Amino acid sequence: MTALATLPLPRHQRSHGEIAASWRMSCGHSRLHRLRQAGSARAIPLPGPDLVVLNTSGGLTGGDRLAIALDVGEGCRVTATTQTAERFYRATEGRAQIDIAMTVGAGAHLDWLPQETILFQGCAADRRTTIDLGPQAGCLMLETLVMGRAAMGETLSQVSLRDWRQIRRAGRPVHLDPLALDAARIAPRAAGLAGARAICTLVMVSHGAEDAIGPVRTVLNHPEVSAAASAWDGRLVVRLMAPDAWPLRRQVIRLLTVLRRSPLPRVWQS
Repeated sequence: MTALATLPLPRHQRSHGEIAASWRMSCGHSRLHRLRQAGSARAIPLPGPDLVVLNTSGGLTGGDRLAIALDVGEGCRVTATTQTAERFYRATEGRAQIDIAMTVGAGAHLDWLPQETILFQGCAADRRTTIDLGPQAGCLMLETLVMGRAAMGETLSQVSLRDWRQIRRAGRPVHLDPLALDAARIAPRAAGLAGARAICTLVMVSHGAEDAIGPVRTVLNHPEVSAAASAWDGRLVVRLMAPDAWPLRRQVIRLLTVLRRSPLPRVWQS
């Protein structure tokens, strides 16, 4: 027993994934130009053009690494999403690291529409999302967090998430949205999330984005979702919170239908 107690703890296998994709205009259409994928990360190009990102490890825990780099060339219009919800699992050591860097060229547009991120008890993760816009470029960015799975009776009391989101134009920030969640902030009180289990932020930056405030407010009427929207100087921001992920998802789909020129990617419709 004494000898066994002195043995070092086993090192757990960690996942590492990387995706790099770029698009360029060809014959008047946005075409996938290059695609690189490595490790646990996979990317599925679809007509549209759409790109569906998949993490084959099934989720992220302490020590895992995931990097996504998207380059939308001048004049292109691209939608990128995830195949399903991402999961941040309990971390026994270290933190998961997720780096998402996207460049949108002059006159181009990117819709970055990942599906929900589900937080599990004891998770620890750092995620950084940056979108760099060229002249006259635009983007639509969505991020949804779900505090455990309500259908499984999960209630979170301990999480650690640092989520940094930034949109820049010509190197200058036009939207900065840092979020930190810990045990105090997820507590069911007004100073935290007020009992909400699902929260979402939607940001659109483009010329005339403020003109969408009227249509957006018209559809912010789901009885189980609290929401507010503001718009000014080429930027629209919508924040939502709900006691469960399902009503929030329905509300988000209505919003995206109003804001997008094309149908949602098929993975969103399943």
